[in-house]
Amino acid sequence: MLFDTHAHLNDNRLAPEIESIVSQMSDKGLSHIMNVGYDTPSSIIAVEQSTLYDNVYASIGIHPHDSKSATKKDYDLFVKLAENKKVKAYGEIGLDFYYDLSERDIQERVFIEQLELADTLKLPVIFHVRDAYGLAYEILKSHKNLLKNGGVMHCYQSSKEMLGGFLDLGLHIAFGGAITFKNAKKDDIVKAVPIDRLLLETDCPYMTPVPFRGKTNYPEYVALVRDKICEWRNEDIETITTQNAKRVFRIE
Repeated sequence: MLFDTHAHLNDNRLAPEIESIVSQMSDKGLSHIMNVGYDTPSSIIAVEQSTLYDNVYASIGIHPHDSKSATKKDYDLFVKLAENKKVKAYGEIGLDFYYDLSERDIQERVFIEQLELADTLKLPVIFHVRDAYGLAYEILKSHKNLLKNGGVMHCYQSSKEMLGGFLDLGLHIAFGGAITFKNAKKDDIVKAVPIDRLLLETDCPYMTPVPFRGKTNYPEYVALVRDKICEWRNEDIETITTQNAKRVFRIE
């Protein structure tokens, strides 16, 4: 059974289908789903959904796109939401210098503020990084004391050399549908991740893997990510990646 470590059941596109998605988890080979918040409203929905459905867990936080609107009121609410036992992670947070929807200095400040909050809440952190891996690494390295609860590099897209730095920080590395794309060329990086640090994800409804690219992504498509990684690594990763996810998110 597979653990989708990064999904957005809280996205409006999946709202009409969530009952069907969750009720068919076992039939589709899914054991757990981490429902990831990316701003205050989506975090609230993620927690509400996790409360309604078994084996659906929640992560709370503010995506770098929305850093410009982050306030103490948001952080205070996250502290309250984290009292729910189904909240198992903080994020996705980080830096996104591809779209630059928030000023870079604001992204950096809010990133550090949320690292501090996640540490206070004793939650592992889910990191979103795009076109900013060097700075993200430097920030995390200088704030390594805030990583004692672990973390996940979501949709890892950087180099094999940079991978070593994030592994040295104790982080897990997650791959999604992007590795199935024709020009992905990520086999050497995927094979370099220690088996006990490897995670699977979909980022649904985004980043739909081949052969469904261009259509809505669903948690069940995490099996396609598994298959591509198994092809490259020539080993069965299903059980170990689920165990890894349960360990990092502290799920019994």
